[in-house]
Amino acid sequence: MQFWMNLVLVVQLLSALVMIGLVLVQHGKGADMGASFGSGASGSLFGATGSANFLSRSTAVCATVFFVCTLALAYIANHRGGSTGKETVLDRATPAAVAASGAAAIPGAAPAVVTPAAPSASGAGN
Repeated sequence: MQFWMNLVLVVQLLSALVMIGLVLVQHGKGADMGASFGSGASGSLFGATGSANFLSRSTAVCATVFFVCTLALAYIANHRGGSTGKETVLDRATPAAVAASGAAAIPGAAPAVVTPAAPSASGAGN
């Protein structure tokens, strides 16, 4: 199970990096207007409209791969070995951790025992 989680995580990271690169390469809607005033050639690599179609479709494919990997990671993390699926994070919390944090009582959990502080041995204040 750990192998699949690592594999899906690597695919998700690669798709995120490729998607970031594709978004940065694309030009905005106002870029063609600037090119018409002589600031450069707007369609030098893929043609006038070819780059918009290719880059936008590639970005959509990377986004789809990213979201599928995100759902797969959530599924793998939820169905990790040993868990019955019916326990929650609150059920897995240890009573010592709850008492140390000073958190409010959790419904259905054992109440935390608070012990009063011992009086100081110096006898100050008497």
